[in-house]
Amino acid sequence: MGLLDGVMGGVVGALVNDVLQKHGGVQGVVQQFESKGFGPTVRSWVGTGANQPISPDQIHQALGPELIQQLAAKTGLSVAELTQRLAQVLPEAVDRMTPNGAVP
Repeated sequence: MGLLDGVMGGVVGALVNDVLQKHGGVQGVVQQFESKGFGPTVRSWVGTGANQPISPDQIHQALGPELIQQLAAKTGLSVAELTQRLAQVLPEAVDRMTPNGAVP
């Protein structure tokens, strides 16, 4: 059971944990999103203000098709359902892991 399983639910928490592990933690996720052109969005999740939303298509672009396919296969979710869930929970997860508005 991962860090966020209890907070976000088993499958969704496991998805977020997998994304974090694949990128070396919150800092790696932030860098990945910045490198794909979603810097302002991901920085809003880290900051202390409101979290900007992200679409399932943008999640797919930021994380890449290979990781999305791996996660879909692992969870049994369709790619569309997987990216929809990540779009809903990843901003909140990053926000919770950066409570002081900075990446640890």
